[in-house]
Amino acid sequence: MGRVGVDLYPLQIGVPLREVETFGRYLGGSPANVAVAAARLGRTAALISRTGADPFGRFVRDALRGYGVDDRHLAAVPGLPTPLTFCEIRPPEDFPLFFYRQPKAPDLVIRPEELDLTAISGARLFWTTLTGLSQEPSREAHHTAWRARGRKPYTVLDLDYRPMFWRDPRYAAEQARLAVGRVTVVVGNVDEIEVATGTREPHRAGAALLAAGVELAIVKQGSAGVLAMTAGESVEVPAVPVEVVNGLGAGDAFGGALCHGLLAGWPLERTVRFANAAGAIVAGRLACAPDMPTAGEIDDLLTTRDAQEAAHA
Repeated sequence: MGRVGVDLYPLQIGVPLREVETFGRYLGGSPANVAVAAARLGRTAALISRTGADPFGRFVRDALRGYGVDDRHLAAVPGLPTPLTFCEIRPPEDFPLFFYRQPKAPDLVIRPEELDLTAISGARLFWTTLTGLSQEPSREAHHTAWRARGRKPYTVLDLDYRPMFWRDPRYAAEQARLAVGRVTVVVGNVDEIEVATGTREPHRAGAALLAAGVELAIVKQGSAGVLAMTAGESVEVPAVPVEVVNGLGAGDAFGGALCHGLLAGWPLERTVRFANAAGAIVAGRLACAPDMPTAGEIDDLLTTRDAQEAAHA
């Protein structure tokens, strides 16, 4: 549930945006990309969101269907344009984003009374992001959805903190703390976890989330790997080395693969290793949605990694 739009990514890597002449057009928005990633892995996925009543909105609907994501909970909002997102591609770590979501993004006009609460409460996994809490009526719609679920596993909050979407970082932190009390799984990088807990130290942040009632806390630490914590288990998985092309879709690939592992009932370490490998694969590719990996591609990378580690042991 949440953000969707169109990504316009330069086809010239390392070129300043003002000099780029050609762009690739892709489905965008973190929750949409996570849904695509999960569908690519064989899961049944649907997206609750809104677009503009314009050609880009129709492109979003066509793209979701093409990736196997159910679009029945998608609707057009008259008078608001479908959001566009541009980025510069400056590997390995610099990928500035430019969001065009004015005067208001349609995905922030999801209304509580429009929700299919039966579908939401019945889903085996429900994925949301912090962005949906930045404005009304989307904020109340998210809380309505969470109330319908009653903290049923798996109710996931991807912190996905984008400062430009918030009028005040203190307000974002307040909303993050409220949201943590509604969910069973929280995912975020060290910057995002700090917004929700007040600390950047991964173990302290994870402990704070568990103390707030979260059942699984996942802290992504970039080159330092991933920490996953439950009340009875703590797992640390190292990063997968990759030649980065565009790091923007890595977190969404991680999310879709995390969904797959949780729904499969895998052990925590296997789930996180699988998700970590999925993120690495997409970081080595240009786009987000169309470049989400298959299970076979992820398994192949893990097999290669295991063989390399065994050879160096």
